[in-house]
Amino acid sequence: MNDCLFCKIIAHEIPCDMVYEDETCMSFLDIHPVNKGHVLIVPKQHCLGSHDADPEVLSKLMLAIQKIAQAMMNATTAPAYNIFQNNGIEAGQVIPHLHFHLIPRFAHDGHLQWHGNVEYSQGEAKEIAGRIKNYF
Repeated sequence: MNDCLFCKIIAHEIPCDMVYEDETCMSFLDIHPVNKGHVLIVPKQHCLGSHDADPEVLSKLMLAIQKIAQAMMNATTAPAYNIFQNNGIEAGQVIPHLHFHLIPRFAHDGHLQWHGNVEYSQGEAKEIAGRIKNYF
């Protein structure tokens, strides 16, 4: 994609602080980190989100994420981490190229997790689950 920021980073047209690269993906520090050591993992093959990614690429991304997460934890001495991935503007996706956030987490770092605030009415969960199952 000519105007995709991540495609330009992958093509080395825009500099980044790269931490990992293989034939499938590239990983680099986020320029607006939640915590120091926050990295992004992007597939070299352009796709918008996990729903339209090549399944083989997605599988290889997860293997890379496992390696990168361990290296990130070792380098930052973080005892934990989050993996975030947003699909679509309404979900918070800013760059329209599949990417995963790996965020090192520390006790009392001030970052909160979301809490469920929606309740299903009687029978609604079964009805929604059934609708989802119909697409398989």
